[in-house]
Amino acid sequence: MSNSVQTYPRPDFERTSLLWTSLNGPWDFLFDDQDAGLSEQWQYNGLPKQVIVAENDGKEESVDTKATQITQQIAALPEKLLQKNVFTSGKDGKVHKKQRINVPFVFQTPASGIHDLGAHEVVWYERSISDVRTEAQKQQGHRILLRFGAVDYDASVWVDGQYVGGHRGGHVPFDIDITDAMSTRSTLVSSSATARLTIRVRDSTYDLTQPRGKQYWGAKPESIFYTPSTGIWQSVWLESVPAARIADSSHGTILRSEDIESGEIHAKIAVQGRKVAQKYSVEIEAKFHGVTIGKSLKTELPRAAEYVEMKFNMRLSEQQTRELPQEVLKDIPLDDNRCWLNRVALWSPEHPSLYDLKLRLYDSADRVVDEVATTTGMRSLSWTNGDRTFTLNGRPIFQALVLDQGYWPETGMTPPSASSLKADVELGKKMGFNGCRKHQKVEDPVFLYWADKLGYLVWGEMANGYEFSDEYVERFNQEWVESMKRDINHPCVVAWTPINESWGYPSLKDNIEQRNHIRSLYFITKTLDATRAINDNCGWEHVQSDLTTFHEYGDANVMANACASMEGVLGKKANRDVFVLPITGACRNDTGTKDTEGAPVLCTECGGINIAPAKGDASGKEDDWGYITATDPQDLLKLIENLLMSIARSGLVSGFVYTQLADIEQEVNGLYTPDRKEKLDAAKVRAIIEEAEKVYFSHQSRGK
Repeated sequence: MSNSVQTYPRPDFERTSLLWTSLNGPWDFLFDDQDAGLSEQWQYNGLPKQVIVAENDGKEESVDTKATQITQQIAALPEKLLQKNVFTSGKDGKVHKKQRINVPFVFQTPASGIHDLGAHEVVWYERSISDVRTEAQKQQGHRILLRFGAVDYDASVWVDGQYVGGHRGGHVPFDIDITDAMSTRSTLVSSSATARLTIRVRDSTYDLTQPRGKQYWGAKPESIFYTPSTGIWQSVWLESVPAARIADSSHGTILRSEDIESGEIHAKIAVQGRKVAQKYSVEIEAKFHGVTIGKSLKTELPRAAEYVEMKFNMRLSEQQTRELPQEVLKDIPLDDNRCWLNRVALWSPEHPSLYDLKLRLYDSADRVVDEVATTTGMRSLSWTNGDRTFTLNGRPIFQALVLDQGYWPETGMTPPSASSLKADVELGKKMGFNGCRKHQKVEDPVFLYWADKLGYLVWGEMANGYEFSDEYVERFNQEWVESMKRDINHPCVVAWTPINESWGYPSLKDNIEQRNHIRSLYFITKTLDATRAINDNCGWEHVQSDLTTFHEYGDANVMANACASMEGVLGKKANRDVFVLPITGACRNDTGTKDTEGAPVLCTECGGINIAPAKGDASGKEDDWGYITATDPQDLLKLIENLLMSIARSGLVSGFVYTQLADIEQEVNGLYTPDRKEKLDAAKVRAIIEEAEKVYFSHQSRGK
């Protein structure tokens, strides 16, 4: 991200006595194409100035038949795929020189300062770091955490040649306590002394069992696939933390805020770093727009657990409601039951009310040793109403979502700045969308922070792999669970989607093992979070799902037929069954599954309409495409209107996901250009979506 203004990377969970330093910016960087760094002990000796690569004979690398087949099976418009789209090897004696990279932008992007689009599976980073603690904090025993937003894919980390830890998984955060490694240096007697931080990252170009989402394995991005992203792609920072401290959601702190009837949050506050037999207690304080609601009783950690479970009432008293600023009550009037339930402020896209929380940790002497600021929103979800509706706070909602894939032209998967994430939420809302399906990417948590504050529904999703195997199962399970834990406390997240369009599961029609893994993902997800709906395999071939979702990229007439009845909804999509059928055979039986009577139905991908270049306009490229092509912006607007009205008029389909927010590389079917300029009047799109919502509710009784 931009280094002109350094903002704390986790505003959703921030210490009130925060002391941190960003490590974004220039690092030393070196390609290690022959994976020689470990054997040559670069981690001990520092990165060399250059390496000579004994390459192959300069011919094209062989085409992987399986990878080609997978591309053809899932690519949109496969007839347009490039021929021999493979990386080429250089000549013998190629030299890679140590260079500078601008973290957190990956080497494939212009913003990194390198912009190399070749295949480099092993890369190294290095820079100097300093102890961020004050002298007082050192005396108090504070620890130094090295924190990563995300590193794609397998990272190993050393401090002055001492291995301190690592992490596998390209889309989720991890922390490493480097205090002891820093303290072993006799020279580190002042905060100005430095140590050498070295990171090795391996990110396979070709391994299709590795969760990669839209990152392509070919030399040039094509169809629905984009430029890959290797290495550090989210913020890196050092943070001073108390030895015993409040844990974030990734390490066990969970705030359940769906019990709007009682007005209570159900909190599990976890603690890290407690030594055996040390006594600590936890307290919660809540405020709403500056008005203190109250503090919980201090609850002591049990001897046999590193967490406490407690309830806390978020309902304002009559006196507290009178203390609210008048400008607040103009936005959320006390007599509006969409905003309040018995003086409990409700979160919704229209009224995103958030409570400010302080989580405090006390030691045995009743001293505050850690305090964290976070937020929560009181809101309830239901998808088991039996009438095909999805309700928020007891009211049916029409989910008008946009497919948001989070790419930018100069920075790839990394937002150009923290404000870019806020801007994308605002751009979606400007066109009338009340949320997004974050597609094949675990987005930077700053995005969810703004979705909470601005009122934007989010469907959480993981980056899929493309080849099923035991290793894929292990990799995916780990990263999916870590992504859920990171985001579980955000009220904006209303549904989980682990799998998209059977990617990585090519044989669901007859393969019980592949079905069983999707079932296991459903139950793992449900065990971790029973408060949100699960969309197991978005689009078709559902194995175990709370929702009936389908994808349809046809025009308005095709969509009208698909949405007119459950027969149309459940008809084959892309020649796939919407729900898997039974498998029968000797000792190999699977009952299959089917639509749950009354479950919500949503079209979770549609549209994908691009605009044909104007006559004489040479800016378009041969590989630019969309699923449908409009002649001009006015035609695009009419196609969108017809499409969305075809969905809404059925009263059966309770939402849609329009593809997509912004153009990405060759996929030019966005509502905005890659640099987020409007392709058509946002107010007119908003008017269409608002009308579609009205039409849905006027026809909704048909689906009951």
